[in-house]
Amino acid sequence: MDKKVADSPMATALTGSQRRKRILTMMRQSSRPLSGGALGRDTGVSRQVVVQDIALLRTEGYPIIATARGYILNETKKAVRLFKVCHTTEQISEELETIVDLGGSVEDVMVNHRAYGKMSAPLRIRNRRDVAVLLENLKTGKSTPLMNVTAGYHFHHVTADSQEILDEIEEHLRQKHLLAEFLPYELEEESIPDIK
Repeated sequence: MDKKVADSPMATALTGSQRRKRILTMMRQSSRPLSGGALGRDTGVSRQVVVQDIALLRTEGYPIIATARGYILNETKKAVRLFKVCHTTEQISEELETIVDLGGSVEDVMVNHRAYGKMSAPLRIRNRRDVAVLLENLKTGKSTPLMNVTAGYHFHHVTADSQEILDEIEEHLRQKHLLAEFLPYELEEESIPDIK
């Protein structure tokens, strides 16, 4: 293989999920709009693939604005905390409603399975209506909650307007015996992905 090709971004191709995560990171770190061409060069794909990635990110709820100079992620800065919880399927509504009633948003659900590794799914639960929709989808679908593959243990990134709100959420989850203790390996940066 030509050395120039071997050193190019294409030689270490990212998966679609990794590429979209990288695009979000770049937009969050930039103080100016980023063009599709620039995002494509950094991630090793064409501008058209970036356009498709942006469309997918928008469907996941990311507020991306297209301007004449490029893309902007129109997010307000929020406090973020990773919670480890453990509970039964019947307690899902209690857990999620506790979080949203206190002003938090449940961004995702993750499990760290010993055999299968890390698995996650976006949730973006902001209010009780979102909780009801999730519960209805679980009830009427053929799938079970992701937490069932790890005996009820799972993680959520929760966002809020302040660390104080996250402190209050943590205290309420503790009082309801829904929180679980982190294991040392789970606190390592590589172990659990970060949404920031």
